[in-house]
Amino acid sequence: MPGPAPEPAPPHPAGAADAAAAGQSRLGQVEFVALVAMLFATIAFSIDAMLPAFPEIAAELTPADPNRAQLILTSFVLGMGLGTALAGPISDAFGRKPVILFGALLYILGSALAAGAQSLELVLAARVVQGLGAAGPRVVSLAMVRDLYSGREMARIMSFAMMVFTLVPAVAPMLGAGIIALVGWRGIFGAFVLFAIVSGLWLALRQPETLPPAARRPLSAGPLAAAARDVLGRRSILTAIAVQTLGFGALFATLSSTQPVFDTTFGRADGFPFWFAGIALVSALGSLLNARIVMRLGMRRVVTGTLAVQVAVSGAMAVATWAAAWPEALAFPAYLLWTTGVFFMAGLTFGNLNALAMEPVGHVAGMAASLIGSVATVASVFIAAPIGLMFDGTPLPLVLGVLACSAVGWVLMRTLPG
Repeated sequence: MPGPAPEPAPPHPAGAADAAAAGQSRLGQVEFVALVAMLFATIAFSIDAMLPAFPEIAAELTPADPNRAQLILTSFVLGMGLGTALAGPISDAFGRKPVILFGALLYILGSALAAGAQSLELVLAARVVQGLGAAGPRVVSLAMVRDLYSGREMARIMSFAMMVFTLVPAVAPMLGAGIIALVGWRGIFGAFVLFAIVSGLWLALRQPETLPPAARRPLSAGPLAAAARDVLGRRSILTAIAVQTLGFGALFATLSSTQPVFDTTFGRADGFPFWFAGIALVSALGSLLNARIVMRLGMRRVVTGTLAVQVAVSGAMAVATWAAAWPEALAFPAYLLWTTGVFFMAGLTFGNLNALAMEPVGHVAGMAASLIGSVATVASVFIAAPIGLMFDGTPLPLVLGVLACSAVGWVLMRTLPG
């Protein structure tokens, strides 16, 4: 990562004045990126560290129906989706830091409840609470970035944060497996508590509030409805949300289907955490590449070009898989490269799409972040779930699903003005 760059003035000049009056100084860019990345990583850590625990949870809490253990993930996503719709507007009214810190407390409470739960139903309820709490770091940290940066510079900051964030899936499954080996699956929730405490203290002690009182908006129905109309009434934002939804759908479908493909199609279940770590490490280079090219090419061109490449690659992969054209020795390497490309695409698109959607609405950044995140996340479930359920022992349904998502996303991006 390059050294700190000169920092532009924040959109709310009063924020700098308030910080100065309080004797605080704005965080350097490197530390700020690291903090934001850790806040973002709450989501990935909460999901990926649980993957190795499914067999143990199923054996202990739902032996008669092991598939119900997968609800550990969807219950968390449900809570996160609900919290995403609320966290941003609340942060517009009360400031960014209090909402993130309250979310951390909820997350810790949910983790503690899950660790001691004696039934799957109670674990699922606790995971919903966890998801509600995790929505604070997920959404409000994005609004915090928008408070301080805009346009291509915001996209650059997001790229650096996403680059660090994408390293979490590389280590989370192995960390989860290690914790299970030492203390059992309940110990993973203890790791979640420790993670939330560290990130919460870092934010509380080091990051000044980015939204000054003068820029806050009252938490009342009229202003909230007006802000929502402001966000959802802009065609460019709706298009960015739609493309992000398709991208999330492709990514979540790949995430949910990859382990069955490794196991059923290729018989490589034992090595899955290590292969997945390699995929995540290579994919992190997508965010690094985006940080280097987005200032020169612009967000729209990078996203559109990335989707075009994905359409071509996935189209070729679909044809070869359908025709069984891969020699046996090449089938797994081809799938591995293709899967890596799907995750690599995330680093070149999601940060840019967030920046495109947030750019016109810095004055209601919290509401915008909530709506964008909530709509894209919830809607993507209705794309990813059917693709995952179509798994037939081959990667073909997944490849066709990613191809369709990328193609529609490319068409939508072509409608945006340059």
